[in-house]
Amino acid sequence: MKLLFPLAFLLAAPALADVPAARDVPFRGTMTLAVDLRDVTQGIFRVRQTIPVTGPGPVVLLYPKWKPGNHAPSGQIENLAGLKLSANGKPLAWRRDPVEMFAFHVDVPAGATEIEAEFQYLSPQKDGSDRRVFGPTMANLQWESVSLYPAGYYVHNIPVRASATYPAGWTGWTALRGTQQGGTVTYGEVPYDILVDSPVYAGAHAKQVQLDPQVTFDIVADSPWQTAITPEQIALHKNLIVQADKLFGTRHYDHYDFLVALSDYQSGDGLEHHRSSENTLDADLLTDWDANLYDHYVVAHEYTHSWNGKFRRPADLWTPDYNQPMQNSLLWVYEGQTQFWGDVLSARSGLWSKQAYLDFLANVVARYSEGMPGVTWRNVQDTTNQPIVTGHGSGGAWSSWFRGADYYRNSELIWIEADATIRRLSKGKKSMDDFARLFFGAEPGQWDHELTYRFEDVAAALNQVVPYDWTGFLRTRLDATDPALNLRMVEAAGYRLAFGDKPTASSKALFAKAKTDDFTYSLGFSLSKQGEIKDVRWDGPAFRAGVRPTETVVAVNDAKYDAETMGRAITDAKGGKAPVRLTIKGDDRYRQVSIDYRGGLRYPRLEKIGTGEGALDRLLAPK
Repeated sequence: MKLLFPLAFLLAAPALADVPAARDVPFRGTMTLAVDLRDVTQGIFRVRQTIPVTGPGPVVLLYPKWKPGNHAPSGQIENLAGLKLSANGKPLAWRRDPVEMFAFHVDVPAGATEIEAEFQYLSPQKDGSDRRVFGPTMANLQWESVSLYPAGYYVHNIPVRASATYPAGWTGWTALRGTQQGGTVTYGEVPYDILVDSPVYAGAHAKQVQLDPQVTFDIVADSPWQTAITPEQIALHKNLIVQADKLFGTRHYDHYDFLVALSDYQSGDGLEHHRSSENTLDADLLTDWDANLYDHYVVAHEYTHSWNGKFRRPADLWTPDYNQPMQNSLLWVYEGQTQFWGDVLSARSGLWSKQAYLDFLANVVARYSEGMPGVTWRNVQDTTNQPIVTGHGSGGAWSSWFRGADYYRNSELIWIEADATIRRLSKGKKSMDDFARLFFGAEPGQWDHELTYRFEDVAAALNQVVPYDWTGFLRTRLDATDPALNLRMVEAAGYRLAFGDKPTASSKALFAKAKTDDFTYSLGFSLSKQGEIKDVRWDGPAFRAGVRPTETVVAVNDAKYDAETMGRAITDAKGGKAPVRLTIKGDDRYRQVSIDYRGGLRYPRLEKIGTGEGALDRLLAPK
């Protein structure tokens, strides 16, 4: 066998990372963390931090790698710059670990009681693989991105006292509570994990609305007029709180802040926390409420996570620090059931009408029964690995074949069928509401720790609601590669998938907001308003004609492309003999493509099976 490298090179290779494992022991002292945001409109967060040490010798400082709620090693260490360490006013040399790049080795000199760290977090300047966390008048302060912590301790055992200095006239919203002096807010001492779980939205244009004595809706926006939340919108969010109380039966927080940034500059975000949400949505969310219909569910989703994902957490997603790898085997509960309850609560509270819920659900059923052929080779269980493989998106341009983070929406169908099954077996006396109260309402009122669970605990709780082979039920659906199963899931709840030649009103609003022309279930692709092909359904008509994503449709039947022209060509082809002819530009070349499709325009909708209330009707009814 021939060596690819000289033996001397192999012997000189760096050793494995020498990073102390986290231990459940007390940490002596309190870290301090001061973040200066006064240059944040350049994307610069300036950080000063002190980290107590117990004596001379080697110390390892860690930058968080596995960020909670990201389900992946998404720490943005590439954005850390200017790191300088010192003790007793003298510089300390540091070296990055040759294997674990998020670890910094330091030798502490005799007489030192703390390490002083200074560095900057430099936000990306535009959307890309990392989020842009600032805009002209706002910033998103995520504490894990602007801090280090000592290896060898459970993060819950490391106390920290943080402060933030904001630009003049800015307000910072967070689940933390503190005192303000000038432009600096000093927050109360908390364990490091609670600090990390308590992000800040700060901005020049801010408004807070009290939803109930424990819950507020905290807004920052690009412009002052975009904070104008209406009494009707406030009432809907108050309804959400009421419906969640009735569902879970208890609150696992002492107070809760809906943190909502409305911006066309700061990158979009949706992240769960125990005592707050963290959502950056379009700047016109409140001022063009109807146009943003689809996004109304987002805060309900994150609010549900306070119970599911933050208090009750999969055992393999709980780690003692932020550098031990997480595992995602139960994301079909953590995210899938949160998607289910977030959407149901949106309907029960009025954030969505019942019809809007059904319209959006029709898109989900169609996607996993017809629009995503990848279902035939990749099951829901395997999609839970997606964040670790590629992040939350798909593995490439052919998303309908790769599949992506389908543990959200595809799992939602599993829980809809589970609800229908419980109602059928109990003759209408029980439902998934009983599971939610039993499973997520455990330890009423507790919020400062996590209660973990495994697959067996989920099946056992379902069996406690109503006896059944829940292990078999769940495994069959999680491991299946049969698209027809997704049709049967919603049919069990009293609805069937159908197609019409026009999109539903809710889908039409969704397409308009996304600036998308959707022909997924006819020609088999979706396009931007300018004709750029966003996605091509694997093995659909356009696929078989040789069309690929990123190409641009320039003309349809010799007429300039627009959605109306494409729709008319598809309709004409249904009753005629000529195929749909496209002029396509790709790689600076033009070509003619004929698609011999005769099925007409097709847009998904749900039709009720039979008469009277079905399981899904009862599930969506306000409590």
